[in-house]
Amino acid sequence: MSGIAGIYSREKTHVSQIIYYGLYGIQHRGQMSSGIAVNNNGFIDYFKDLGLVHEVFPKEVMDRLRGNIAIGQVRYAFSDEGKDVKNAEPLVVGYRRGALAIVHDGSIVNFSKLRDRLEDNGAIFQSDLDAEVIANLIARHHRDSMEEAIVKALEEVVGSYALVVMTKDGLIGARDPLGIKPLSLGRFGDDYVLASETCAFDTMGAEFIRDIRPGEIIVIDENGIKSIYEKSTHRSLCLFESIYFARPDSKVDGKSVYLARIEAGRILAKESPVDADIVIGAPDSGIVAAIGYAEESGIPYAEGIIKNRYVGRTFIQPTQELREQGVKIKLNVLKENVEGKRLILVDDSIIRGTTIKRTVDMLKKAGAKEVHVRISSPPVTNTCYLGMDTPNEENLVAANMSVQDIKDMIGADSLKYISLDGLLKAAGENNGFCRGCFTGKYPIER
Repeated sequence: MSGIAGIYSREKTHVSQIIYYGLYGIQHRGQMSSGIAVNNNGFIDYFKDLGLVHEVFPKEVMDRLRGNIAIGQVRYAFSDEGKDVKNAEPLVVGYRRGALAIVHDGSIVNFSKLRDRLEDNGAIFQSDLDAEVIANLIARHHRDSMEEAIVKALEEVVGSYALVVMTKDGLIGARDPLGIKPLSLGRFGDDYVLASETCAFDTMGAEFIRDIRPGEIIVIDENGIKSIYEKSTHRSLCLFESIYFARPDSKVDGKSVYLARIEAGRILAKESPVDADIVIGAPDSGIVAAIGYAEESGIPYAEGIIKNRYVGRTFIQPTQELREQGVKIKLNVLKENVEGKRLILVDDSIIRGTTIKRTVDMLKKAGAKEVHVRISSPPVTNTCYLGMDTPNEENLVAANMSVQDIKDMIGADSLKYISLDGLLKAAGENNGFCRGCFTGKYPIER
C-alpha cells in the first residue's frame, strides 16, 4: 500500500505545494518515505527521503520544487525491501526519448519475470521497485507516442497498480484491469488532480470528479482530459480498502468508506451480540465500526483508548520489533471509562495479533471486568501478493490458530469475527471485491 497523487496546471508554477497537502491527506497509506517530483518546462526536479511528509520537505526544498506539473508518493516498505531510500518514489528516469517520473501503488505479480528479461536485454536497475520495471518497459516501447508506449507497457504487466506518470508535457493516470487499487480524478479550478483517495482532494482544495475505471488509462495535458484505453472484464477492488486502508472520509469507487464501516459494525452486532456495559473502538480504524455496533446493539459507545497522535500505524511498520515498540507508545487506556466495566472492543482486523493482545491486556490492567473482542472483518488466513504486506503465512495468526486459540492468546473473554457475507453486504455488493486474504482465491494467479 502506498498513497499517490498528481496535478497538472496550465498556469500555476508552484503546484508542488498542492501535492504536499495532498500527500498529507493520504499519509495513512505510507509512513516510510515521501517524495515529490515537478516538471518545469521539460526539466524534472525532485526530492524524496525517508520519513513523513512534514519531516521530508523543509521550506527551502519546497521553494525549489517549482513547475506546473507534479506527482508525489507516500510509501510503506514491504518487509523484504527494508528501510532504504533507494526504494522511495517518485522514480525519475532519463532515456533516449527524454525523461519521465512515476509513482505506483500496488504489486506487480510478474515483476521478477519482467525484470529478468529486461536485464537479459541490457537494462540496469537501481532499486527494488515495481515502478522501475514499468518505467523500463515504457522507455523500450517509446517510439513516436508516449501514450502508445504506456499502453503497450501496461499490457505486459500483471498485478495490481494505480499509476501516475509525469511526462514533459502532461500527466498519465492508469489503473489495473481489475481495479484492485483505487485512483480518483479531481478538479482544482481549471487544473486537474489525481489521487489514491478522495480525502486528498479535500486537503488540496479540489473537487471530486470521478473514479478512474478499472483498466482505464487517462491523459491530462493542455488539451484537457481524454481516456485513451480501457480494458476490464470486472472489478476486484481490494476489500481491505473498505476495512482498513482507506480513510473513513474517503469514497472509493463511489462508496463511502465511513458508511461501509458503520454498516459492518451494525451487522457485527447482529451476528455476534454480547451483554456489556460499553462499546469502545480500537483507534483509529476500529472506531467507526464500533459506533455502528453501539447503534445497533443499544449499548453506549464510549472512548476507552486514547491514541498518541504522533505515532503511525503499527501494521505497516516493516519489522516485528518496530511494530511491538510502536504498540507500546501508541495507545493508552482511559481508566475512568473502563474500570469495573464489561467492554466490547471493536477492531477492524487481526493480522499478527500484536496490537490486540496488548490492548486487551492494557484494558484489563486498567480494571475492565470483561473484554469481548469483535472484529469487523473475517479471519485473515491467506497471504497477499497484490499489495497487502503479509508475505508469509507464519505472520498471520488466523492461518495458524483457531478462533478459540486466538481468543486465549489475546486474553479476551470472547472473540467473534464478522462473516464474509456480512462484510460484503456492508460494502454494498457481493461482487466487485478481491477477498483472497479471507478465502485464498485471488483474481490473479501468482
